[in-house]
Amino acid sequence: MSTIERISGNIVDVLNSRTFPGTIEISNGRIINILQDNKRYRNFIIPGFIDSHVHIESSLLPPSEFARLAVRHGTVAIVADPHEIANVLGLEGIRYMIEDAKGVPLKFYFGAPSCVPATRFETSGAEIRKEDIEILFQKDEASFLSEVMNFSGVVRNDPQVMEKINLARKYQRPIDGHAPELRGKELEKYVNAGISTDHESIELDEALEKIKLGMKIQIREGSEARNFETLYSLIDSHPDHCMLCCDDILPDDLTRRHIDTIVRMALKKGIDKMKVLKSACITPVLHYKLDVGLLQRGDHADFIIVDNLEDFNILKTIINGETVASNGRSLIPRIPPRIINNFNVHRKSPSDFSLKASGSKINVIEAIDGQLITNRIVVNPRILDGYVTSDVKRDILKATVVNRYKDRKPSIGFVKNFGLKRGAIAFSVGHDSHNITSVGVSDEDICRAINLIIENKGGLSVVYDGSEDILPLPIGGLMSDDDGFKVAEKYLKLLDLARALGTELKEPFVNLSFISLLVIPDIKLSDMGLFDSNRFKFMKLFEKQ
Repeated sequence: MSTIERISGNIVDVLNSRTFPGTIEISNGRIINILQDNKRYRNFIIPGFIDSHVHIESSLLPPSEFARLAVRHGTVAIVADPHEIANVLGLEGIRYMIEDAKGVPLKFYFGAPSCVPATRFETSGAEIRKEDIEILFQKDEASFLSEVMNFSGVVRNDPQVMEKINLARKYQRPIDGHAPELRGKELEKYVNAGISTDHESIELDEALEKIKLGMKIQIREGSEARNFETLYSLIDSHPDHCMLCCDDILPDDLTRRHIDTIVRMALKKGIDKMKVLKSACITPVLHYKLDVGLLQRGDHADFIIVDNLEDFNILKTIINGETVASNGRSLIPRIPPRIINNFNVHRKSPSDFSLKASGSKINVIEAIDGQLITNRIVVNPRILDGYVTSDVKRDILKATVVNRYKDRKPSIGFVKNFGLKRGAIAFSVGHDSHNITSVGVSDEDICRAINLIIENKGGLSVVYDGSEDILPLPIGGLMSDDDGFKVAEKYLKLLDLARALGTELKEPFVNLSFISLLVIPDIKLSDMGLFDSNRFKFMKLFEKQ
């Protein structure tokens, strides 16, 4: 006979918008009874938080390690897009994430990436075809179709894009969107294709237009892209159409915050508690049809215990009746992850990064702190002995993207606003194809930073004054195999080293990783060359005379 566990407190029934004192009875991981009483309790029992859209790989941690950090913040489930590892390892990479996640109690729901590779103007390690997506749906390995970034393909009825969308509709899977600034007739066509969410709304009226057409808006507060301040009023006006997400979150941030922080931010804006909790706990479960409990009889025992409904300090996180975090401490044991990778490039020489001058003006990528977008500026280059070099005084630094899948000549460009006065930094996370990106003051420093990553088959590195350091990322060149808290500490150390070289960017490695994100304006650099993201075609580094 199975035992019955009883947990008492003020029960917050968000589905029915009521709070009452009582006791929850649990057996075999499910709520078998909820008994109301007239006792006084200090603690509150509420449904667990859901991250409605996240790329786990951006935390530099595999799912099992991500879980150990996330449950401390009251997170009970994750809706994850394995787009990053899919670009590196294809179907094998997606299945790696699914299998690794099975070792922990946190509930992961993975999507089938819809846009791998993201463009044909960069080299990726794999392709996700419609046949792969159908396999994932048939075997119930994918719960939804991941963000359809190619919104122009939907508008133009691109056959390959529409085949994937039609597969999702055939298998009755939700379809995630990605449509910044899409409005009017084009937005209507995008929504009518069956796309039901968006996490990229730039303006409030844009998000309201999407809600009017039936979309759910995921309010994002990640490590880099943040739009809570722009969109938070939607939680008050349209709680049934709002979800909360991080999209991308770095390991040091994950040690400090997750969806719980967004909840507190919303409460400080004076929004009704039930509306906030509906967005954080209920709407994602209903939209994605997640097998996550909502504090109802017969549900899985998935909930959190907090000290009050103002500060929301997480006392316990419970998943399937098991306490997985208590008083800020994760109770999930560490699982040493399996290593999987795709790194096929040899060491480089400083001469690989030299660039002969062939004009008196160059196009430069201007990075913007806290933004994925970049500006295009045209400047006179610094030329020494016929070669273009970094100009530290004007903060025009050499950048490069090195193909990590094949031995090819590196592409060369220049960036402004990284602010390095010496040394170089490099990163094997380079959205979306994850080649190696580096910025530095000399060819020698750039080469050393890149070779460190090649030797470790992934990582983020800093070199300076004859010294060097690296955080290795051996899992797909994207994730560490170390303890998550140690990864967070190491990341902060490298961040401090980068700042000591002169950068004033809040997250220089994040800015570095998005230099190659071709689907975001204005000007980017892929392993194939400088790219005009507005016209969606390659451009010359040197301007015509």
